[in-house]
Amino acid sequence: MEFLSISKEDNFAVITIQRPPANALSSELIHAISEVMDDLENEEQVRAILIHGEGRFFSAGADIKEFTSVKSGIEFSKLATKGQEVFERIENFPKPIVAAIHGAALGGGLELAMACHIRLVSENAKLGLPELQLGLIPGFAGTQRLPRLVGAAKAAELLLTSDPITGEEAVYYGLANKAFPEDQLLIKAKEMVRKIASKSPASVRAIIELLHYSKHEQFYEGVRQEAEKFGFVFDSEDGKEGIQAFIEKRKPLFKGK
Repeated sequence: MEFLSISKEDNFAVITIQRPPANALSSELIHAISEVMDDLENEEQVRAILIHGEGRFFSAGADIKEFTSVKSGIEFSKLATKGQEVFERIENFPKPIVAAIHGAALGGGLELAMACHIRLVSENAKLGLPELQLGLIPGFAGTQRLPRLVGAAKAAELLLTSDPITGEEAVYYGLANKAFPEDQLLIKAKEMVRKIASKSPASVRAIIELLHYSKHEQFYEGVRQEAEKFGFVFDSEDGKEGIQAFIEKRKPLFKGK
């Protein structure tokens, strides 16, 4: 499958994102992830899943160049909704999904990681939601998942400053579970996934279902509003300027319009 490779070890699967140089989350890649979920859900011998990125990054964000082909805010909102649906499925997936994050998980890459049940990071990884640097906002439920993990105040800081945090800081703030030296990350991640996969599938599925009772209706309303506002800011002059500045590798000049 283009952009992804799947391997099996014992009774778990390893999904590797392969879209160099940054493993950017294009619409095609998100669709490929959805198709892999379809396949793995029906494979009884696969009891847990590990997802990581090949090369320098887990995923450095959404494919900004793809945004230039979007014609309207309505289309942009639809793009957000599709990503939200795939990531919501990941969070509700009946088999545990562990993200092993090295290099960077930024923007859409972090939103993908936050949808996974467990996040393991390299100590020097960078995690953040820098969309405001482009005059945009997160669109794959990042504004709703981040506060649930790190609290409202820290989420506000990370979103409004666009500053990333390290893997070690991510563990401290509750965004990640454990941090390891980069050369140990995948080894330790596989050890954890192997341990989880040894448990009874029925009990594991029950735990995943029960964990999500903490998500209330306001979460889902927030996700809907995020997709709508994702399109609204895209239609703004500042949104257009931010995307163009990124493409031209310059600092954006926001005018508040």
